[in-house]
Amino acid sequence: MRVRTFELRLIAIALFAGWTITAGLVLLGYHPGGPVDILVGVAAGLPILVSLAGLAWPPVARGNRAFAALVWLGLASLLLLAPSIGGLLTQLLARGPQTLVPSPEAGYPWLLALLGTSLFSGLGIARRSLGETAVRRRRFVRGAVIAVALTAVVGSVFAAVAIGNDLALRDHPVPDSRFGPGDADREPPTCDHALAIGGTARVDVALSGDVDGKTLGSVDIRGVRSGPDFRWFAYVATTRELGQYGAARIGDAAWQLSPATGWQTVAAADVADDTLDAQVLDEALDPGVRAVAEMHGVSFFEGARARHCRVAIDGATFRAAFPQSAWLVGSAPLTHWRGELDYWVFIDGELGQVSGSVNGDAGGIVDGGLQGHLRATMIATERDRPHDIAPPGR
Repeated sequence: MRVRTFELRLIAIALFAGWTITAGLVLLGYHPGGPVDILVGVAAGLPILVSLAGLAWPPVARGNRAFAALVWLGLASLLLLAPSIGGLLTQLLARGPQTLVPSPEAGYPWLLALLGTSLFSGLGIARRSLGETAVRRRRFVRGAVIAVALTAVVGSVFAAVAIGNDLALRDHPVPDSRFGPGDADREPPTCDHALAIGGTARVDVALSGDVDGKTLGSVDIRGVRSGPDFRWFAYVATTRELGQYGAARIGDAAWQLSPATGWQTVAAADVADDTLDAQVLDEALDPGVRAVAEMHGVSFFEGARARHCRVAIDGATFRAAFPQSAWLVGSAPLTHWRGELDYWVFIDGELGQVSGSVNGDAGGIVDGGLQGHLRATMIATERDRPHDIAPPGR
């Protein structure tokens, strides 16, 4: 019994750590400007108390099947919690969206993780209150009632605070932000509505990848586009390339930058796929794809409202939309890779942010590689504002 108690307490510690990380991220990183931003972070810490109950009173069971079920309950809660924490971290690092509960689809993994944690702790509380000799069914019923009550109370408090903060932010008039219009009286277009890019934009792209958990490196792109003209720099640190790269086009003139040669004049066709946000729209978000997009609610980016949409993509589409991924995976075709692409449509009907990932067989990337993973985030801000593009060397 002591060994089983120790093992269950290890799971409780992992749950405690997961909920603590979640609360810390919300408390330190979630500041959209609402009236109760801090209170949202405090409410996000309530599951910590639930997990502490499981640490203090682990739900020990004598039977092998019952013990295995408890272990799987704790592990399932962790498996739900871990990717949700990753998604939250990505959201905060990407500077948006600013709403924590945009839709039921986004909230249900958290709710299931909370329910699993509450049941894990509730069974321990029931065992503590009824005693070890109580009938197992009675302990289970009481534990389930405690779990439902804890989930309802903690979930309701957090949802009330978070949604209330979002509603207050939605109704608060704000000037147009760098992400787009801040008009609180207008709804963003639906996912299948006509979608455009800004006439001009400041565009940031971040790419990263790994194979079997080992990083392939990162690519950070900073650029500006004005109509068909653009200029950007890429800071590349991957297993294949290292240094500063870039591309530019002004009218019929085009240039490319590499660490070995510096800026060199090239044919315009050589940079035809380097248009950043325009490339993503053309290759990954054509009307046929967006016709079947999933809608995930309305999000806020520094006060600007945007429709959150999601489509399924394959690796070839990802590679075409983000051709700079070649610095990570070389010439691997990624034909059999699969993934998802989230995009946000702002009130002006323009594409302001994209975040996606694909994964698949890594045999063509690293010798002996099994599973590869690529991630990309693109942010187009200051759209339709004046942006001057100077030729390289100026």
